[in-house]
Amino acid sequence: MAIPRISSYEIPSQDCFNANKVKWTVDPRRAVLLVHDMQQYFLDFYGDNSSLIATVIEHVQHIKQQLKTLGVPVYYSAQPGNQTPQQRALLTDFWGKGLADDPDQTAIINELAPEADDHVLTKWRYSAFQRTDLLQQMREQGRDQLIICGVYAHIGCQLTAADAFMNDIQAFFVTDAIADFSYDEHLNAVNYVAQRCGFTLSTASLLDSLIENSIDHTTDDVHNARPHNISTLVHSAQQKSPVKTVVNWQQQVATWLDVELDELAPDDNLIELGLDSIRVMTLLEQWQQQGVKTTLLDLAENPTLAGWEQLVTGSKAASV
Repeated sequence: MAIPRISSYEIPSQDCFNANKVKWTVDPRRAVLLVHDMQQYFLDFYGDNSSLIATVIEHVQHIKQQLKTLGVPVYYSAQPGNQTPQQRALLTDFWGKGLADDPDQTAIINELAPEADDHVLTKWRYSAFQRTDLLQQMREQGRDQLIICGVYAHIGCQLTAADAFMNDIQAFFVTDAIADFSYDEHLNAVNYVAQRCGFTLSTASLLDSLIENSIDHTTDDVHNARPHNISTLVHSAQQKSPVKTVVNWQQQVATWLDVELDELAPDDNLIELGLDSIRVMTLLEQWQQQGVKTTLLDLAENPTLAGWEQLVTGSKAASV
């Protein structure tokens, strides 16, 4: 039998899932991101204009962008076309002959296309570890956490998480950055991982955790890896004509926090006040589009109005 046509469904909310059995925390220094089987062939079964897939794509984009900013390697799994009967073996009994050797089927979708420094694994079985060198590469890099997103939740994503567990790799299953055949199968996959082999969390929780981790674990090696040093930027700004502070972004932050701008002190920790990671990424994208040269690590190091103002004005002055 082939893969069935898949109707869009609403992704289960976090309160629908079983509680995690473990209390793991993502560490960018230990993690790898796996974008699982986001090939045109597998997504075509959802039809055109699937709201489910649009949501998953958006979440994976946010996750990938933030993780790459933090130096986390990105891996893709992708099945090849025209697999021989010997290569597919038992897969044929369940799913038919598989993909044709046609870029319209085998290509990873344009919205998530791999970049030059990303890694693409040729995938042969449900688990991304089987008949690939993913485990070897992770061990060579000293990484023992795998963040999983993609399709299909109850097949390859779940089996990859289980295989990670059996290889002493902590699997993080992003509940709203995966898609499945149905609501129930999505729910069951997440519940299995939460109770048996991994840690489940939403995109927002993952991004929040990464920012908090960056704040709590900024080390000398991270400082050395940063492309822009804050003190250098501030000094450069002082040596050049002053640049007016743009208040618009500060008002935007106040609006997100549901407070008046004058209620925020310059040194208030915006993350502790409730500014979530999606908002931080939105600001970062806006600034980068305006030519501000800063990174997520810079923002996480001093998440205050004063700290971010120094970054914005310093970067603009340094570029004059």
